[in-house]
Amino acid sequence: MDLFRSMHAFVAAVQAGSMSAAAGQLGMSAAMVGQHVAALEAQLGTRLLNRTTRRQSLTDFGSSYFEQCRDILERVTASQKEAEIQQSVPRGLLRITAPVSFGTESLIPVVGRYSDTAPNVTLDLVLTDRTVDLVEEGFDLAFRIGVLPDNRLIARRLMPYRMMICASPEYLARAAVPAHPADLAKLDMVGFTASKLSPWRLSKGGETVTVRPRYKISVNSGPALRNAACAGLGVVMQPESLLARDVNAGRLIQLFPDWKLRERPMSLLYYRDQRMTPRLRSFITFAVKEFGATSDQDAIQPPLKALPPCQD
Repeated sequence: MDLFRSMHAFVAAVQAGSMSAAAGQLGMSAAMVGQHVAALEAQLGTRLLNRTTRRQSLTDFGSSYFEQCRDILERVTASQKEAEIQQSVPRGLLRITAPVSFGTESLIPVVGRYSDTAPNVTLDLVLTDRTVDLVEEGFDLAFRIGVLPDNRLIARRLMPYRMMICASPEYLARAAVPAHPADLAKLDMVGFTASKLSPWRLSKGGETVTVRPRYKISVNSGPALRNAACAGLGVVMQPESLLARDVNAGRLIQLFPDWKLRERPMSLLYYRDQRMTPRLRSFITFAVKEFGATSDQDAIQPPLKALPPCQD
């Protein structure tokens, strides 16, 4: 018979006061409880219980063995509970990569809320606009904007990456506020280096306007573009998450808020064959809750006057 089960039956018989009482607790017959105790006695070569038709009592060795068995069973139970906790509580290192602007402006400000709910998880956040290979570079998760060609990955769709067109009040006072999206082509623009050849498309109702940007300055950093726009160097088209704070503070003015710009899909990616650990599952749940729904944000149109410089 199984030694652990026999020890369990023996301890239950002693604590319950009889084989029949223990049988009810264990969900087995009294005869089976007796067989387990007898199997222990045969293996040990000595009696554990003195049994009569009316009562049972521990032998001297049985009393010592009972204490040891109870201690062993309690330790095993505690170990099982600890193992269950290990399997249910998020813990360990989680490596995440995200685009620089999204990571800086959207992810970092809220990631503390995840840490509050999963204090035993250590986050390693790598912000880069390079397309990272999760498998080769050892990442657990990636926030990614745009197309998803890698079929080794599972994608959870998040809110789309919305764009805004903005300029500083100082620049617009100097260059004139455009009356129509087509007028943007007459203005100086600052843009992302990698997308300098991509047109800006705005639509409203049945009308679509395509603008070929003339970049006065191109740079490979979203935050740098934001600062350039705030400094009055030209018109910028960048994500809402990067520019909305400055629009709300009056450092930038949103242009054509009633025209729709092309949205870019954003997804949370993880490796298809990756084990779904508690830390991975908990962060996916957090990210989908945090970034899985869109929110409408009203643009504030401040007056054309001198305003404080951009604040990082």
